[in-house]
Amino acid sequence: MGGCFSKPKPVEVKIEVVVPEKEKERGKMSPNGMASPVANCKPNGTTKHLCDESLALSAYQNPRDFVEAAVCHVRDLENGQMREVEVGGGKALLIKEHGEYSAISHKCPHYGAPLVKGVLSGGRVRCPWHGACFSIATGDIEDFPGLDSLEKFQVRVEKDKVIIRANKQALQTQKRTRMMSKCTGLSNYSAGVTSVLIIGAGPAGLVCAETLRQEGFGDRIVMCTVDKHQPYDRPKLSKSLESTAEQITLRSKEFFQKYDIELLKEKEVVTVDIKTKTAIFRDGLKMVYKNLLIATGSSPKLLNCKGTDVENVFYLRTPEDANCIAKLANNKNAIVVGASYVGMEVAAYLAEKAHSVSVVSQEDIPFRKALGEKVGRAIMKMFDNNRIKFYMLNEVSEFRGQQGKLKEVVLNSGKVLRADVCIIGTGVSPATSFLKHSGINMDSKGFIPVSKTMQTNVPGVFAAGDVVTFPLALRSNKKVNVPHWQMAHMHGRIAALNMLGQATEINTVPYFWTAMFGKSIRYAGHGEGFDSVIIQGDLDELKFVAFYTKSEEVIAVASMNYDPIVSKVAEVFGSGRTIRKRDVETGDMSWLIGKGTQQL
Repeated sequence: MGGCFSKPKPVEVKIEVVVPEKEKERGKMSPNGMASPVANCKPNGTTKHLCDESLALSAYQNPRDFVEAAVCHVRDLENGQMREVEVGGGKALLIKEHGEYSAISHKCPHYGAPLVKGVLSGGRVRCPWHGACFSIATGDIEDFPGLDSLEKFQVRVEKDKVIIRANKQALQTQKRTRMMSKCTGLSNYSAGVTSVLIIGAGPAGLVCAETLRQEGFGDRIVMCTVDKHQPYDRPKLSKSLESTAEQITLRSKEFFQKYDIELLKEKEVVTVDIKTKTAIFRDGLKMVYKNLLIATGSSPKLLNCKGTDVENVFYLRTPEDANCIAKLANNKNAIVVGASYVGMEVAAYLAEKAHSVSVVSQEDIPFRKALGEKVGRAIMKMFDNNRIKFYMLNEVSEFRGQQGKLKEVVLNSGKVLRADVCIIGTGVSPATSFLKHSGINMDSKGFIPVSKTMQTNVPGVFAAGDVVTFPLALRSNKKVNVPHWQMAHMHGRIAALNMLGQATEINTVPYFWTAMFGKSIRYAGHGEGFDSVIIQGDLDELKFVAFYTKSEEVIAVASMNYDPIVSKVAEVFGSGRTIRKRDVETGDMSWLIGKGTQQL
């Protein structure tokens, strides 16, 4: 599909390239590691090539700001190997592939995972924890989660010694923000007109906006959200309940101002008119757009029982909810309704803080549908060992209060549980009710079907994240909903590229993680409809890998304490190669093992 932008009526827009401060101080790249050129920018959104980054940075190089060190002998690394090396008090990741050396940051910018323990394949490194991928030639992020890219360092060989030259500040920061264009003609726009309107400020919306600017787009971008905060790391709400909104913010207010991405907070769109290309807000504001991205995420499924109006019953939606739950649960009785990922993460977090934690669920085993019975039982046992009480095959029939505050939770079995705080995690549905009469197609569950380019049935209207079903290449282009943090990032990027006419189809491997009691489960693929589970390792010791198969083919993998197996399988999935059931039944995983890594 071609580009969706057209030249606006008499508006003169000037573009300037913004070089982040830390980019100005970076050193010269190695010949095989030049940072990828940012697209040149012409007025009104036509994008091709901006200035070469090396030229933009040449004026800022100061020899005193650099350090270099001989880090190994040329024969110390084989092709396909990585090594974490010391460089002037800092560290870098040295890589050898196809006979050439590269050096990049050694930590993943997302949560700081050591990339030396990740997977090197096809010119990129995949994070061992959450699957983000980075080019070894540029350091640019190529798959998610996370927003920032890696630093790239100069490498040369002299007298059989491998030498790295690096900027001192870059060695400390270990990450960088890619160059972005900036629109300096915003004053020419009326308040109710924008080139791009993004509804939702989660990862899909944020990555869409940043990608547009990274690709040199110079027209107005408006992002709106019902939240009162800057975009934040939502997965941390259930994993770290005491974190404040400021502590989990993804991009600061200053970042949005610097790159002319307008963020309208506490603004709710109530309808979209596709004929006039207008979004109408609850407060009466109308915004005319040329291109629209719908990335509104999910809404919680409400519990239908008596007493839901008592205080201290929560649907975990905001940092304030999380903080309040943590405070109320301290040395008190906490009830979690629903053995979902969110519910179980909250229960695990509260285990050491609350007097008691109980989980109520309609299921008999947590995660049975997603991870299978055996893995679910192993996780349930881990919770049992941490004083979590389960009330399975049960539902809440009533919340009872005293002086308006929660005091008891009554189950349909007749059991009455003492409760000071309750967290409900019984599932979500797409937040798309405002589109019912818009002409934008939705299925019976409220999901928006999109193409591989994230395009809806309406030209110029894209959708991304939890609200969509899209063709998943891994499952023969079956339309699926994948409500993962990583996938929402990629949806946003693909939507932005196609808005710019850079025809790009989504072709990424779903990657998911959950964390409980200091242990993480990694998951890659899409296991919906699996008919068998092949488990290698020891479930009792919580050190295992589980392969999910359907019709003799592996369609997903999960692991605990088995890194980087999930990232390795994700790379195999991404290459298009089929993994057969017989490949994983024997326990011989040599088919996955490469040259490995080294660490000094």
